[in-house]
Amino acid sequence: MEAPVVNVGIMTEKAISFVFHGEYVHTETGSFLKDEQRVICINGQLMFNGKRYNEIFFEPVTPDSFFELKAVTIGIQFHWERQEDQSFKGALNLIATKKGILAINQVDAEEYLASVISSEMKPTAPKEFLKAHVVISRSWLFSQVEQKREHKQEKRKYKNITRDNEQLIRWYDHEDHELFDVCADDHCQRYQGMTRIISPNVMNIINETRGEVLVEDNKICDTRFSKCCGGVTELFENCWEPVHHPYLTTLYDGQSEELPDLTIEKEADSWIRTSPPAYCNSSNHAILEQVLNDYDNETTDFYRWKVVYIQTQLSELVYRKSGIDFGEILDLVPLERGTSGRIVRLKIIGTHNSFIIGKELEIRRILSETHLYSSAFVVDKRNIQNNVPQAFVLTGAGWGHGVGLCQIGAAVMSTQGFDYKQILEHYFPGTEIEKRY
Repeated sequence: MEAPVVNVGIMTEKAISFVFHGEYVHTETGSFLKDEQRVICINGQLMFNGKRYNEIFFEPVTPDSFFELKAVTIGIQFHWERQEDQSFKGALNLIATKKGILAINQVDAEEYLASVISSEMKPTAPKEFLKAHVVISRSWLFSQVEQKREHKQEKRKYKNITRDNEQLIRWYDHEDHELFDVCADDHCQRYQGMTRIISPNVMNIINETRGEVLVEDNKICDTRFSKCCGGVTELFENCWEPVHHPYLTTLYDGQSEELPDLTIEKEADSWIRTSPPAYCNSSNHAILEQVLNDYDNETTDFYRWKVVYIQTQLSELVYRKSGIDFGEILDLVPLERGTSGRIVRLKIIGTHNSFIIGKELEIRRILSETHLYSSAFVVDKRNIQNNVPQAFVLTGAGWGHGVGLCQIGAAVMSTQGFDYKQILEHYFPGTEIEKRY
């Protein structure tokens, strides 16, 4: 069985410029194209070479042909957001949407994975860590495709938001991906095309694990990962839809530490304010430099971190990001914590309004210009005047949602002699590796 083809959503813009390196064919007209091209969106249609289309499909003529998209935005709404030109193998599909031109790369799954591994971290990272990551990236990809197929068969609309007068509970997962399988940014898995494929080491690792996925009860696992769990992993259902996956469980990111109950506020407070030993509690520059890409290395504190807001900053930020006028912020109260200490529901109390928000990414989004490193934080109020704090100090743990594999922890494990199967057993207990093709 050959590797399947996947559709990856790259970007949506009103106008897209791209370059064909090698020959491509426009399948509708049969014309062969090379060099620089441009498509613009006018009145809900695509304008290309003087003609209007609803959809345009360009297919490579030879396996060596590739296309280059100009000004692709990466790290959308995160603190490392930037634009860069990116090159991709496979076909280019352009679709007219309400928001503009949707660019989709149709590509072999193994080619896709080679880019993901090189985009998520450096290809010089420890080999066993990279092998573990290939398996979970492949598993997650096929799991998403399978879930989408099931949703269509069941004609079940995906619901990711609950709102009433007292609370907004939202998670971000499948909601915008109706026209493609996965997106190219951190929302799914970083996929930056041939731009990041800079080492034959990656291709060797892809080939060594070709077709390998993690399964439980013969079903491909929805394998998640984040940069740093902060010492304890989180449950899937505390970050996304309320579905329990036994392999996405709570575990200490180490060997023999007794795990506190971080759903209890006192325990979470103590855990977050200290720096317990864990695989991901590492300041080893040699390891971090291999695991983190250049813009990830701009983040220096991730196992434990602090953010300070003065009152005017916080009240203006929360109003702008939530659309709710809280007035002056009086308190940020955790109502529910997950098993890693991440806040699942947070009550914001102001002089004008009080409101509850969740889940973790919504909390991180509202309390930062981009995103807080995680929702595992405790709050200290400073300089209280007339019952109004003039500053808030957020002390936090971890980087990301904390579910599944901890990238920094897994990298450290690989330097301590663990092979990729042992790493996967640690982060996804009860699963097995199966070769699907």
